[in-house]
Amino acid sequence: MSIVGQCLVGFLFGAIVGVLVQRSRFCNVAALRDAMLFKSYRNTKALLAGMMVMTLGFTLFMSFGDGKPLRFDVGLNTLIGLFIFGVGMVLAGACTVSTWVKAGEGNVGAVWALLFTFIGMFLFSLVWSFTYWPPAPSTMTGEPNLAGLQLGLSNAATLQEKFGVPAIVFGLIQAGVLYAIYRAVLRKERQVAAERGG
Repeated sequence: MSIVGQCLVGFLFGAIVGVLVQRSRFCNVAALRDAMLFKSYRNTKALLAGMMVMTLGFTLFMSFGDGKPLRFDVGLNTLIGLFIFGVGMVLAGACTVSTWVKAGEGNVGAVWALLFTFIGMFLFSLVWSFTYWPPAPSTMTGEPNLAGLQLGLSNAATLQEKFGVPAIVFGLIQAGVLYAIYRAVLRKERQVAAERGG
């Protein structure tokens, strides 16, 4: 496909996703915040359903397709980074995707959040080589590497290589756990509705 064709496909895909996100009002932050603070589970159910679909799709593709997954190091540095990212999303009042939608709708606060997202990424890129901790190549061995403060196994693709079991098996286990959580959320939602109705 030519570069123009790739750009057109990317634009079309991005436009469709943008319309869907805008119309659904989907937000990762709202999925957790609304459930904990307001006992509203609409976004929580959507998040869980999306995770189940992605888990099954990814592991199916890894088991029977010609997948080339993005590999990255998983360790305490990941947990610390995700925590800081989560704090930033709460302060911004939305996840990154939802922030894009709000900015497109004219929300000035979301525009500021996006601006400082770019500034933060740019500043971090300047010090990346000094903060890349711990060294990457020695940590993706498939074995727990406590000395490097790495958690070792990264995803179902790695487990497939390690144990020779198709990734879809691990995907089904994870999807089953997610479905159990989904059912628990449904029960909690019915309980809250009964309390409000009574």
